[in-house]
Amino acid sequence: MVYAIVRAGGRQEKVSVGDLVTLDRVTAEAGSNIELQPLMLVDGDKVVTAADELLKVKVSAEVVENLRGPKIVIQKYKNKTGYKKRQGHRQELTKVKVTSIA
Repeated sequence: MVYAIVRAGGRQEKVSVGDLVTLDRVTAEAGSNIELQPLMLVDGDKVVTAADELLKVKVSAEVVENLRGPKIVIQKYKNKTGYKKRQGHRQELTKVKVTSIA
């Protein structure tokens, strides 16, 4: 089984060919291809972590869609002072499908 650990949006994701992964928003249109930076590659018993060898590894993915995450409600309240604050947030996300690890 071949899989790679890639850096994506400040986090690390374990991906293999055919996986659908949700990342922080990537500036690419739906249907376009992007390259993900590999941090580790596992090919059966062989594990590659050396930086000079990882420069040869290409992890490419196709952008499936740009979407927004679920609404997160932030509420602050202080008793007896009349202070209350309500705020919402929806994270901008991108769903990608890993097409090749070479």
